[in-house]
Amino acid sequence: MQPLYSEKEVLEDALSAQKSTTNILNMYANECVHNDLKATMMQILEQEHTIQKDVFDIMHEKGFYPTPEAEPTKVESAKQKFSQSVKMQ
Repeated sequence: MQPLYSEKEVLEDALSAQKSTTNILNMYANECVHNDLKATMMQILEQEHTIQKDVFDIMHEKGFYPTPEAEPTKVESAKQKFSQSVKMQ
């Protein structure tokens, strides 16, 4: 019997779910008033980001989520741009 969903479809759904989960948890963490609750939310958020990265890595390894190699000049430009924005704060 053929599976109902392909491996790619299952992984795409898992990645989409993880992206939604981290977005929601980020919002909750941003709105926490109590420090203990915020710390817990941040721990959960970090765990969910790890899961998201794991799913992405599997998809990338299997060729389901190809990403082009970044040009070194563009990488350096982005690093400079974001390092400047951090220094302003």
